[in-house]
Amino acid sequence: MTTTTGSCMCGAVKYEFTGEPKVTALCHCTDCQKWTGGAFTSNAVVPRTSFRVTSGKPSSWDGVGDSGKINKHFFCPTCGSSLYTELEVMPDMTCVKAGGLDGNKAGLGNKIDVEFYTKDRVEYLKDVPEAKQEPAFG
Repeated sequence: MTTTTGSCMCGAVKYEFTGEPKVTALCHCTDCQKWTGGAFTSNAVVPRTSFRVTSGKPSSWDGVGDSGKINKHFFCPTCGSSLYTELEVMPDMTCVKAGGLDGNKAGLGNKIDVEFYTKDRVEYLKDVPEAKQEPAFG
């Protein structure tokens, strides 16, 4: 079984997950835009049981999603890098932010399964070909 590793920018927090992502997703919601300082987040969605922090201790901040449920955002307390999110609406999954993946894996194998919150997508971006397009989540 493959193991994928990642870390924050300064290396204080490291993590890994085993196996392949269940879903690869871009999220264009305005919360993700603000959290990353970019136009979207790119995510490797993996079972929580396959994910673990291997060194360091991330900080977290709880936001409330459109569902009214908690979106727990984890980040490095030293450099501020976005690491992963645990959504209360998906209690068995972890959304690992692809930018922190080691080995040039931020591109998620050049395969995006779904784009969420396309209603909030910035105008200069186009649909990812073959990805399912969702105006919101779910």
